Amino acid sequence: MSTLNSPEEYDLVVLGSGEGGKYLAWTLARQGKRAAVIERRWIGGSCPNIACLPSKNIIHSAKVASLFFRSSEFGISKRDTYIDMGAVRERKRKMVTDLVDIHVDNFHKSGAELVMGTGRFVAPRTLEVALNGGGTRVLRGTNVVLNTGSRARIDNVPGLPESNPLTHIEALELDHIPGHLIIIGGGYIGLELAQAFRRFGSAVTILERNGRLAHREDEDISHALEDLCRDEGIGVETNVTLSRVDGKSGGWVKVVGVRDGAEFISEGTHLLVAGGRKPNNGGLGLEKAGVELAEHGFIKVNERLQTTAEGVWAIGDCAGSPHFTHICFDDFRIVRDNIAGKNRVTTGRQVPFCMFTDPEFARIGLSETEAKARGIPYRLAKIPAGAILRTRTLSETRGFLKALVATDSDQILGFTMFGVEAGEVMATVQVAMLGGLPYTALRDAVLTHPTMQEGLVVLFSTVPART
Repeated sequence: MSTLNSPEEYDLVVLGSGEGGKYLAWTLARQGKRAAVIERRWIGGSCPNIACLPSKNIIHSAKVASLFFRSSEFGISKRDTYIDMGAVRERKRKMVTDLVDIHVDNFHKSGAELVMGTGRFVAPRTLEVALNGGGTRVLRGTNVVLNTGSRARIDNVPGLPESNPLTHIEALELDHIPGHLIIIGGGYIGLELAQAFRRFGSAVTILERNGRLAHREDEDISHALEDLCRDEGIGVETNVTLSRVDGKSGGWVKVVGVRDGAEFISEGTHLLVAGGRKPNNGGLGLEKAGVELAEHGFIKVNERLQTTAEGVWAIGDCAGSPHFTHICFDDFRIVRDNIAGKNRVTTGRQVPFCMFTDPEFARIGLSETEAKARGIPYRLAKIPAGAILRTRTLSETRGFLKALVATDSDQILGFTMFGVEAGEVMATVQVAMLGGLPYTALRDAVLTHPTMQEGLVVLFSTVPART
């Protein structure tokens, strides 16, 4: 058995098997390096197990339910319709099992070692692992990468922790339809799951502490999301400050708060917290490794993702990177290259994102809010989604597209879409931005008809002329 005095030596030790960490281990192992990944529970990280992919699986089931209930609109009759949440959950579980099997196979084929247990620093670049099967091991790496992720934040509101609220993890494991689901938080997770459970048949109420949903985005996006919620029968209550919670989620729960100086009360059967994330950086023995924390408990890193300890790196949510799997994958590429002696940084990289409501909300580059805050002048082009003829064939005309173009050049500064296939359309604009193409390249492109991408010709044809 390895000890602190005789640790097992590795070229790379990764704590956490999430997106960036697993790819680092697989890549270096294939190069002949000795690499190990320490993982407590979720092989492959949160994305394939409890977050991105499972939630999109459930959301797609809800989309199918929505289309089925709309079937008469498409000339299809129906009767005796009901939602089997057990079957919905089983479809999701099967996908997760298949994904975990793929990850285990990747570890085997790459030669990277997967160590199941809980790791903590006991010395610089040295981790002690309490193995899930019993016993301990001590691993020391020439390079150590922290990839511990984040978890749902449960605020210290009186009665909230005691109410045993759902997080996204438990919500995705429900085998029944909540009678009335109260959701604390009107951001990505709250909005996606609100729509999904409403489509399954739950009454749903969103409680948002800010003045509007997705409050950091442009007002037209917030208004569009709120209209979507109300049209689907989702209650939206903004400017609510929580005071206390009574009862237990899963039976009866009452949320008491204050809005505009008056008491606010919402009662339901289930409570879901979706009001933010916090890093999983506690109990890691960081002080023994010389790793310092930054604001809000994130691991302090520089633009190369190096921590304050030599040979120790941090990636993904735990290091304060934008909380997206694709960003953690880019973190992997940055650390991979820097370990190899190159100089790659996070500075100035693009951060695309997509909220998987139906329709989707996607953005790349500057929003109007950001451009105004930074004093960046722009030309605005904006069209309704219904101007794209493909939406008419799908009966999905809700939403809009808009683009920001520089006033003194034809550079695309940003693109926002709220509409069907928004994430896919955004990718086309992102590639143009990466290539430094002027907006006229998209305006004058010959794009297939009828597709959603064809709408970019319409959109960029409305860019005002330079003044």
